[in-house]
Amino acid sequence: MIFNRKYSKIKFFWTNFLIFTFLVVSSCSVPKFAQPKKVDPSVPVGAKDRARKNIEEGRGVSLKGALGRRGGTNYEFSTSNPLWRASLEIIDFMPLSTVDYSGGIIITDWYNDSNNTNDSIKITVRFMSNEIQSNSIKIIVHNKKCKTNEVCSINEIDSNIKFELQRSILAKAAALELELKKSKK
Repeated sequence: MIFNRKYSKIKFFWTNFLIFTFLVVSSCSVPKFAQPKKVDPSVPVGAKDRARKNIEEGRGVSLKGALGRRGGTNYEFSTSNPLWRASLEIIDFMPLSTVDYSGGIIITDWYNDSNNTNDSIKITVRFMSNEIQSNSIKIIVHNKKCKTNEVCSINEIDSNIKFELQRSILAKAAALELELKKSKK
């Protein structure tokens, strides 16, 4: 008798549990990761066909491109960019920390002259465009003043250094561009 009551309670529990589980599972949708991916009919299936399509759209490398007959792409290397070359030539006395042509930035390391070892500067040159104009480069100068026990304060400064560097870089870039035009003739 006691066995039947315990058995019926266990049977009742498992029956309700299975019904509840079935309802929960059957009401759920298929998760996104398990759904089949939609196939774009415009994308070729084979690797050679995809490569051919990419080349036709100008996203790949072809023999025509290697021979100089490119579509609309314009690759300018750092050696042919007068603004970039001028910036490197003007700040060549300073140690460089970061030089990234594709990112358009030059960052020097901390620099001080031998007269004042507690005062250092760091220069950042950001390139906004390749044109030789005053708004094509942005120069940021940071000053680090250190006291004894290596206690330093770093501040961005607006000094003549910034404007002199910009003027010098633009003048040098203009001279390099003029020299480049003369050599092409």
